Amino acid sequence: MKKLFSLVTFLLFSLVTLAQTQLFNITPAALQNKIKGGWAGQTIGVTFGGPMEFRYNGTMINTYQPVPWYDGYLKKTMLENPGLYDDLYMDLTFVEVFEREGLQAPIASHAKAYAQAGYALWHANQAGRYNILNGIMPPASGHWKNNPHADCIDYQIECDFAGLMSPAMPNAASQISDQIGHIMNYGDGYYGGVYLGACYTLAFVHNDINKIVNEALKTIPAQSNYYKCISDVIRWHKQYPNDWRKTWLEVQNKWSDDIGCPDGVFAPFNIDATVNSAYVVIGLLYGQGDFGKTVEIATRCGQDADCNPSSAAGILGTMLGYDKIPAYWKLGLKEAEDIDFKYTTTSLNKVYTIGYRHALKNIEMHGGKVGANLIQIPLEAPKPVRFEQSFTDVYPVERLWVNKPLKDEYSFQFEGTGFVVKGEMAKWASLDPYAFDLEVWVDGALMEHVKLPVSFTTRRHEVTWKYDLAHGKHDVKLKLVNPTAGYECKLTDILIYQEKAIRVNDQKNYRLGNL
Repeated sequence: MKKLFSLVTFLLFSLVTLAQTQLFNITPAALQNKIKGGWAGQTIGVTFGGPMEFRYNGTMINTYQPVPWYDGYLKKTMLENPGLYDDLYMDLTFVEVFEREGLQAPIASHAKAYAQAGYALWHANQAGRYNILNGIMPPASGHWKNNPHADCIDYQIECDFAGLMSPAMPNAASQISDQIGHIMNYGDGYYGGVYLGACYTLAFVHNDINKIVNEALKTIPAQSNYYKCISDVIRWHKQYPNDWRKTWLEVQNKWSDDIGCPDGVFAPFNIDATVNSAYVVIGLLYGQGDFGKTVEIATRCGQDADCNPSSAAGILGTMLGYDKIPAYWKLGLKEAEDIDFKYTTTSLNKVYTIGYRHALKNIEMHGGKVGANLIQIPLEAPKPVRFEQSFTDVYPVERLWVNKPLKDEYSFQFEGTGFVVKGEMAKWASLDPYAFDLEVWVDGALMEHVKLPVSFTTRRHEVTWKYDLAHGKHDVKLKLVNPTAGYECKLTDILIYQEKAIRVNDQKNYRLGNL
């Protein structure tokens, strides 16, 4: 009797659970149209913003500054400036791994494909690549102690594929991002990809940008700076609904201080995921579903002014669907859709098909049903991913200019808890196999013995760094083991860090005239 009662209870519970599961219904044609809209939107957005990339740092792009767009511009740019499309060929690296090995492809396959690819990389991507090529695999390759660019925008510009293959399934996209996003990022840098990936998934379901950006934020831990920044943008949009520039100024005032990226500390340059995601959301909210307004505003926010409109246009293109992207913005698109993106064997037309096939497989993997006339997807309520934070209690306090070649040894002293040594070993486009052999000594002990390749694709983005020293005075010595005629290891500058509480107290005393 007890067994029968238990069976009946289980069946009733299962029926109630099934009844409570909301299904999102979409036709195959509509799903294909939205996936095409997402990939086409990305391509249009990055092409439009390309000429403005990092030309306006810490400032908006003036209204009177024209941004070109004309029939044939897409094809011309794809053929003559293929390196602009890192937003696409990075995505496609991971798409091609899924295509070769299936949706359960191990993270090592993705990591090796991206690390061994022929394209040039920067920031978190290049730091992650160097780590992988030197035996530090994900997730350690993206962790901030191994990667000074952990909070940079990199996975944010590459996450689109995860959202486009997970329609109505933000948590499924997060699972993909948890694996691939940690190849090169951690903390807020990782959250940039989780959040925008979720925006893509919800753009299949909702026709309201406000709903999309609000619901997607539920995938991000509320205690993170990323969550707080995007929440601020949403709040400021309500406060200043008709003037995106006021929200931009609020973001600049509160969120523009980058403490991580060595190129953005003590500089107006900002490639931090948090700020650039804010610009994406500004474009989406103030664009109000208008494709032209969205890409214009996301571009005119400045900084990474090609990647941000690419993300915004990809999300909006998914919401609208390919057919409803205005004809003006698809000028010349047809003649560009069969061009393989450089470093890949995939064109837009190919990824339209491949992306649709991957989405169907992913839907079935997560309990959905794919029919000839109707696709049913269990509609997921967004859940926050785990909390993680980069550069905990790390704060920049000084920049030391060096600007000299390291011929044999170089020493410096500082008071604090960490340092980053920047420099240049590699030359653009160089594939020379030579590598410098460097010893780094801290307080008389060997901290690391590393290779510094002169090849641009395999270079180490920074010379060396350490964040978690005990607070106090430290001596650092760099020793070049193999100086060789014809090669130069140039040291450019050194960043000094200390605990944030100490720095804040010093600043307070300075303002009070006590220092």
